Amino acid sequence: MKKIKTLQCVSCGKEHDQDEVKYLCSSCGGNLHVIYDYNLIKKRFNYDELKENRHMDMWRYADLLPLSDLKGISNLQIGYTPLYKYKSLAEEFSVAEFYVKDDGRNPSASFKDRASAVVLAKAMENDQKVICAASTGNAASSLACLSANMDIKTVIFVPEKAPAAKIAQLLVFGAIVVTVKGTYDDAFDLSVKAGEEFGWYNRNTGYNPYSREGKKTCAFEICEQLEWETPDYIFVPVGDGNIISGIWKGFLEFKKIGFIEKLPKLVAVQAESSNAVKLAFEGDGVIKPVSGQTVADSISVSLPRDGQSAVQALKESKGFAVSVHDKEIIKAIPEFARKTGVFCEPAAAAAYAGFLKALKEGKIDKGDSVLILATGNGLKDIQSAMKSVGKPYLIEPQLSELKNIVADFGLDK
Repeated sequence: MKKIKTLQCVSCGKEHDQDEVKYLCSSCGGNLHVIYDYNLIKKRFNYDELKENRHMDMWRYADLLPLSDLKGISNLQIGYTPLYKYKSLAEEFSVAEFYVKDDGRNPSASFKDRASAVVLAKAMENDQKVICAASTGNAASSLACLSANMDIKTVIFVPEKAPAAKIAQLLVFGAIVVTVKGTYDDAFDLSVKAGEEFGWYNRNTGYNPYSREGKKTCAFEICEQLEWETPDYIFVPVGDGNIISGIWKGFLEFKKIGFIEKLPKLVAVQAESSNAVKLAFEGDGVIKPVSGQTVADSISVSLPRDGQSAVQALKESKGFAVSVHDKEIIKAIPEFARKTGVFCEPAAAAAYAGFLKALKEGKIDKGDSVLILATGNGLKDIQSAMKSVGKPYLIEPQLSELKNIVADFGLDK
């Protein structure tokens, strides 16, 4: 019996057989949701099965993933990233609980490994030989990393302003890297045309329906790591909208099969000039292009490709959206690191900056529990991190010069 019932269009609701359509709705071109036979899944997927499951990674949830088997998966450990609880920060911020989910601990140091892992496995399942993607860096480096030791070629399209560290990852892992003179959206459009022209499988977020399936596993882990409870609010950095829509899908599915009772409220955090989802959520619901310019390259998107699903996730979860200035994002990088021990790239730090802003505006109450989703490691963008902390001291190798520094910090007492 097939566990996938249909692929349903987010926009018009049309249902498609998974063998009839590859990426988008055949009627309106909208994004597709994977709908499972949840009654079937409930019969074979339960608490006891999870307790016995030796996969301490995202594949422990294989029954709720769109794969017939696990033959095409990467052998790297993806998922089941740490979830930290900070009692001192809960007290400092006057909230009930304060959590951080550190997805920068994935193989390529990014949340995007979850999506790439599922899409890559799907490509292998369908005997694809080349897979392509457009990315500001993380999705691309993720795909290159996970496919490095597999029998498939990767072609990556990135905007010319992508951080050097992320491009270095691509090249080290052996991907064919095409730098596009333009924005992420330009790279996206070119990758789609290339896939159509050369028959390559396309991993693009907000285009390939299976990318969302990998991202939802983070929600599964949060539920399990919190012993089948959920936080009141989860702050999620949002660019194209696929992470927040995936997270929401995961919580909904765990509720459908009876694993949790309460659903969290989701908060979309965007940069001020890359806030198309926030504007749509607070306006008429229609995604319109914005400039997309921000220091947080991972959420730098003019026209979010999964924006409609993101808006839907916010409305259904009874959450809200908040935008933060680039200065707030840069400031948040060292502050978050010093308070939590988690070093984030700008996009991930934006989630914390968004929390601080929401707290200041009174949108979070004292009795609320909060989780910050840290989606990428700070080593992904050292230049931005250095802007936030300044330069180290440079002295001659003499104790007399060191004493001046020690005195400045009051360490000589």
